[in-house]
Amino acid sequence: MDVWILLEEGFQLPSCSAVMRRNPFGMDICCRKGSRSPLQELYNPTQLSNTAILHQIRRDQVTDTCRANSVLSRKRRVLTPNDLKHLVVDEDHEMIYCYVPKVACTNWKRVMMVLTGRGKYSDPMEIPANEAHVSSNLKTLNQYSIPEINHRLKNYMKFLFVREPFERLVSAYRNKFTQKYNTSFHKRYGTKIVRRQRKNATQEALRKGDDVKFEEFVAYLIDPHTQREEPFNEHWQTVYSLCHPCHIHYDLIGKYETLEEDSNYILQLAGVGNYLKFPTYAKSTRTTDEMTTEFFQNISSEHQTQLYEVYKLDFLMFNYSVPSYLKLE
Repeated sequence: MDVWILLEEGFQLPSCSAVMRRNPFGMDICCRKGSRSPLQELYNPTQLSNTAILHQIRRDQVTDTCRANSVLSRKRRVLTPNDLKHLVVDEDHEMIYCYVPKVACTNWKRVMMVLTGRGKYSDPMEIPANEAHVSSNLKTLNQYSIPEINHRLKNYMKFLFVREPFERLVSAYRNKFTQKYNTSFHKRYGTKIVRRQRKNATQEALRKGDDVKFEEFVAYLIDPHTQREEPFNEHWQTVYSLCHPCHIHYDLIGKYETLEEDSNYILQLAGVGNYLKFPTYAKSTRTTDEMTTEFFQNISSEHQTQLYEVYKLDFLMFNYSVPSYLKLE
């Protein structure tokens, strides 16, 4: 069977960030003829804004972390098309979005459907949430040939959105294990977690898997057997494993904490900011820092330390400090 090598160890895909450092008003080397692409808008702006500088700092943070943790972050020598399932491609605006579950990915998928729909949709919020997650509605990078993949990685603006890792984890737990309607997750993961982590579990709990405690979920995540058995589910997989930021150079790293500003900046770079705005809504059930603190109260310091090690690269790479509620050993 052929194994397609996309990126060799130590090879950085050509990007325009170096151009920005040398000359932010340099040649139009990254854009289509006749119009300014998002990459050109980003790296060759008509005027350098504080926002552009902020995103440069975020890019540098990722680069520095990858370099400092090269043994951890570059375990994989190469990427194959199968590693690119989370990278959604917008041909019309020359953009690639790596979606991370529990970081506004439903709304970003809705926006991508508007951008790629060629007039089929105009308002992202008119698209039902379940429709946004139908894989055939968006094209992902793994569906292209190797030369097409490399061309797009080199020439399209690539972005992702991140969130404080433990807040994202608690959000995933609340959504997948405390909602009665998520029976597929209860069956697929809940039963396994109860079987492995609960002593004297009842037959009903073993059969249904619908009452997993957060402590049991954490014990499952740090159990070496779990990662040996299969990769984490995407809802609690690390961002560096989903989006491969040490192998793929992301031009923009948006944050959940500044979701609206970062999203609208991307839409502005794409040239659609005048007629398309990122959906805003105040979700009362949203997982907050206070909520996350509460969930971690019952986690032993040993398990907190082990869990931090699992998500450590995400903390470092995206500049999230160690939470004050953690009792690390």
